[in-house]
Amino acid sequence: MLVPGYFVAGTDTGVGKTLIATVLMAALKARGATVAGMKPVASGCARSAHGLRNDDALALQSEASIATDYDAINPYAFEPPIAPHIAAVEAGVDIRLDRITRNYNELASNVGYMVVEGVGGWMVPLGRDCTTADLAVALGLPVILVVGVRLGCINHALLSATAIVASGLPLAGWVANCVDADMLRREENVSALRERMSAPLLGEVPYMTRTVADELAPLLKLDRLVV
Repeated sequence: MLVPGYFVAGTDTGVGKTLIATVLMAALKARGATVAGMKPVASGCARSAHGLRNDDALALQSEASIATDYDAINPYAFEPPIAPHIAAVEAGVDIRLDRITRNYNELASNVGYMVVEGVGGWMVPLGRDCTTADLAVALGLPVILVVGVRLGCINHALLSATAIVASGLPLAGWVANCVDADMLRREENVSALRERMSAPLLGEVPYMTRTVADELAPLLKLDRLVV
């Protein structure tokens, strides 16, 4: 790893990894750091005049401190919104960690921090013998876990945290992102996780229909990061 960075993982798909990744980037920039983001693998991409494009990767690109090439940020883009290892097989593509690592190192050479967003949950397959967890390990980044606060989140969060620690990577912190506006006992669920998680809670993000990374950046307490 050339520069400090974080791998943003999620307890599931649709829990707000991209939101928290961009907020993290904004928070780092507010401290005077330069930062670039990366979404190495993405499915559910749209066709454009320039090729397949993914909204999550574009959000990370727009939040970067420097101009970055899209293909460097998102080297593996697949059109159907399906599990990435299935999309890769259908496209005849082999997702290679060494290619992702090369892109990462090139981006990292130009900034002070890197923020890398995973795909789906921690154990989502990227190939026959490769998972999102393997990607994080290959990059050697401490992990920030995004917990989608909804019914079932306690189990998903604790299982994910256990797996992250077992991988040998530091769990630098976690973020509670409310994804269900009607969830009952939300505060009690977050409190239960605070009591049981081995890493600090970096912030709570309320349910929102409109989000701006710069406005949410103060919600993340970066001084609580354990690495």
